Amino acid sequence: MSKLNFLYRMELSHRAVSVYIYLADRANKDGECWPAIPTIAAELKLSQSTVRRALQDLRKAGLLETEQRYRTKGGKSSLLYKIRSR
Repeated sequence: MSKLNFLYRMELSHRAVSVYIYLADRANKDGECWPAIPTIAAELKLSQSTVRRALQDLRKAGLLETEQRYRTKGGKSSLLYKIRSR
């Protein structure tokens, strides 16, 4: 049985499923990764706005948490993505 079987049974958009699988593939052992939205969009051949909508879908479904990271001087850094499973 697939580790992602729960994902296929959920009522998620195809964009959300694609982005979840992308993030899961890049996550460390703690389920964390931090690719930039333009990187995700380019590698999945989606627009950046589509990726943002997919991330929102995943947060609403409880499959993703995001945390804004900051540089030592206070400027914004990348988002930290924490993937969850069901």
